[in-house]
Amino acid sequence: MTSTPPSAPRRVQFDVSEFGEPFGDEPDDLTGFSVSRETSLPKPVRTRTLVVANQKGGVGKTTTAVNLATALAMGGLNVLLIDLDPQGNASTALGVEHHEGIQGTYEVLAGNSPIESLIKPSPESDGLWVLPATIDLAGAEIGLVTTPARESRLLYALRAFSAKYSPDYVFIDCPPSLGLLTLNALVAAEEILIPIQCEYYALEGVSQLLRTINLVKGSMNDQLVLSTVLLTMYDGRTRLASQVAAEVREHFPAETLQAAIPRSVRVSEAPSYGQSVLTYHAASAGAQAYFEAAAELAARGAAMNTEEKSA
Repeated sequence: MTSTPPSAPRRVQFDVSEFGEPFGDEPDDLTGFSVSRETSLPKPVRTRTLVVANQKGGVGKTTTAVNLATALAMGGLNVLLIDLDPQGNASTALGVEHHEGIQGTYEVLAGNSPIESLIKPSPESDGLWVLPATIDLAGAEIGLVTTPARESRLLYALRAFSAKYSPDYVFIDCPPSLGLLTLNALVAAEEILIPIQCEYYALEGVSQLLRTINLVKGSMNDQLVLSTVLLTMYDGRTRLASQVAAEVREHFPAETLQAAIPRSVRVSEAPSYGQSVLTYHAASAGAQAYFEAAAELAARGAAMNTEEKSA
């Protein structure tokens, strides 16, 4: 699959007004979820909800969520990305404003606002929508402490949205911690995608994340499974990267994608222009690797469809 990058990169707009334009009460702008588009990637039989999580920072978690979501949307699928990190990096990378006054994930968790009233279309691709995160989300964990079913707020909101609009994929980008925000994501999702950096201590922290997953499965979400592992920052010139990749594939033989994301200057540059690497520099090695990973992810989803039908 190929994509033609825009003639000039879109820079992030910092000189915005303090308060954004209000989003209409009626979700008339959500036709992207129902309009039939040309599809080059296979559609799942039902919505696949993946939480992209790794408590270890700097592993390419947000980069992976952003670029996989964009690649799937470019393949004709309808994708929602939920930014659950108060830093709002995923919102920035997808060209969606998230300054003070913009409503988003915080209002969904703390105010029971419906997701469809707050999501924004991303200029990266048709069919790609973003629920933005603002710095207000940093106070959500404190604000939700006394809230009933505080760990299921996102689950209820996402169920209502999916029942109405049936997106093909939902990605939830989590902060690099195992707090209440990440817990909401783990309860709301059915699948976990773990990006693992091909460097020393790559598996450090993954064991704790797996223990948390098992706790969530046992008490709050029996459907949760670790379905996908993606190797990131892979440098084939070094013996260390090859050793780490081999170790990860040994630990997660069925879950690890064949595609590995190489170290790439273009991947690092793209977010500063408010873009994914797929539109910033589609011919780069990093962009091509994310296209391959998305195609593999979609193919696995299609295989899951066949298994469900034969069960």
